[in-house]
Amino acid sequence: MKIIVDDLSGKEIENFLNEHIEDMKATSPPESKHALDINELRKSEITFWSVYESGNLIGCGALKHVDDYYGEIKSMRIALGSRGKGIASQLLRHILNEAIDRGYDKVCLETGSMSFFDPARRLYTKFGFTECLPFGEYKEDPNSVFMDKLL
Repeated sequence: MKIIVDDLSGKEIENFLNEHIEDMKATSPPESKHALDINELRKSEITFWSVYESGNLIGCGALKHVDDYYGEIKSMRIALGSRGKGIASQLLRHILNEAIDRGYDKVCLETGSMSFFDPARRLYTKFGFTECLPFGEYKEDPNSVFMDKLL
């Protein structure tokens, strides 16, 4: 498995992210969809990683610089056929190590409250994330779960 910083210029990652957006549209009402599109993920405050195995794109994730004290995890996704193999754990560990290297005090995230997101919430909980109040520009939303982890 190889995790690389991705400039989001390739068609493969564009298609992968479009699948992510379509999953979010099918699962969350429009007012509760917080997944960023590819143009938003290209902003300078976001570092985006793609995960490859045997030359195949199998996952992605991003870390948004919010301020000098914390970052936000965005767009974590593992390809359907690669789920349950520990890849998300390796990617999350990679992102958290980057956050530590940047000197952040904590990392936050938003994920869905529906059963579709149960595996994601279990992963984050396993890594020490706990539920928190909405942060940044987020508002209370019954379709969202907000989590953070002190580093």
